[in-house]
Amino acid sequence: MTPHDGLAKQIEIYRTMTGQQRLQIALELHEVACETAREGIRRQFPGASPDEVERELRRRIELSRA
Repeated sequence: MTPHDGLAKQIEIYRTMTGQQRLQIALELHEVACETAREGIRRQFPGASPDEVERELRRRIELSRA
């Protein structure tokens, strides 16, 4: 399967899903992305408290919106 074929199949599957199912996938992907960012923050700042990690994550999200 080529990347183009894979994308076409993925879109076909998404079109069969309800809006609620697609939203659930989006929320899960968002959480995976946030957890990946948290891990990066913990590696960058090993002594950071959980609250500091969350503040840095929020800061990075705000920067990405600008």
